[in-house]
Amino acid sequence: MSFTEPNNKPANPNFSSGPCAKRPGYDINQLDISTLGRSHRSNVGKATLQKAISDTAEILQLPAGYRVGIVPASDTGAMEMVMWSLLGPREVDICYWESFGQGWYGDITKQLKIEKVNEIFADYGKLPDLSKVNPKNDCIFTWNGTTSGVKVENGDFIADDREGLTICDATSAVFAMDMPWEKLDVTTFSWQKVLGGEGGHGIIILSPRVAERLESYTPSWPLPKIFRLTAGGKLIEGIFTGATINTPSMLCVSDYQDALNWIKSMGGVSASIKKSQQNLAVLSKFVAENDWIHFLAEKESICSNTSVCLSLDLSGDKIKAFIKLLADKQVAFDIGAYKDAPSGLRIWCGSTVEQSDLEALMPWLTWAYQSVQA
Repeated sequence: MSFTEPNNKPANPNFSSGPCAKRPGYDINQLDISTLGRSHRSNVGKATLQKAISDTAEILQLPAGYRVGIVPASDTGAMEMVMWSLLGPREVDICYWESFGQGWYGDITKQLKIEKVNEIFADYGKLPDLSKVNPKNDCIFTWNGTTSGVKVENGDFIADDREGLTICDATSAVFAMDMPWEKLDVTTFSWQKVLGGEGGHGIIILSPRVAERLESYTPSWPLPKIFRLTAGGKLIEGIFTGATINTPSMLCVSDYQDALNWIKSMGGVSASIKKSQQNLAVLSKFVAENDWIHFLAEKESICSNTSVCLSLDLSGDKIKAFIKLLADKQVAFDIGAYKDAPSGLRIWCGSTVEQSDLEALMPWLTWAYQSVQA
């Protein structure tokens, strides 16, 4: 049996959860390429990096004294850098509810071999009991579980008078969710997520408390050069003023600056957050109207508004056929669930995705479901 295809297709079928869709109206020919072929350590190179750093701090409305740095190897590199540089002097509470957080747990226990580690975890679709976080311990968690579609509701579980540091992997949350910066001592993200930038670079945001740890504690293990945040027992301030640890792609930096300028033009981070929430509302309405599709998140308050994960009342093989149908029709690319997650869909709803494209996609989901069920 064949079903009538919907009339309209999304203008942009890119719904991948990373790298994510480029911003609306993106034109690579509009990038400032004046730094290409120049040293990143030249005056113009450093000034370009510094502007990206200062604009990040300004748009995110970071508290005074917070530092922003551009580091190698995407969000993974940023997280590994801070874990290898900071962990060791206190017990560690690792909170996870999906594959990436579980990966940080593996690195802490198997690579750094820290002995006093407390797992606070939950299965896909759920949040663990975050009240178990001990303010005396260092705490590591993802703000938004990209592979589970589950985010923390707020930062209330983090004590204001904590003794340990909070280390937050926020790669699919920054610029899309309200971040209580005073609660976060280390925040990492990669600009190819919410801003649709190019890969290979990470961002670290450090509170003043982190500098105190770095300058008073030396890890017992060797630190690779790209992980080093101190020299001679002092914080390397150049990392946070544009003197990167290794050579960055200035083309990627220009691409990031383009995304930052776009965020400014749309009204800042509050507008970016609102746009992402409006995108989620399109999916929420569709899920409410159809009994064969469900959010993986067990309750609305923890449902991600960026990496939206969905389960279908279909077998694994039919879900694969469902995804292939939409890709073949050039309606939706890269919307399958992450390989370690339960079988289903993952549709990116960050602010670089247009609401009109999601609205155009919804009838196609119904068509694909009917087609594979026939």
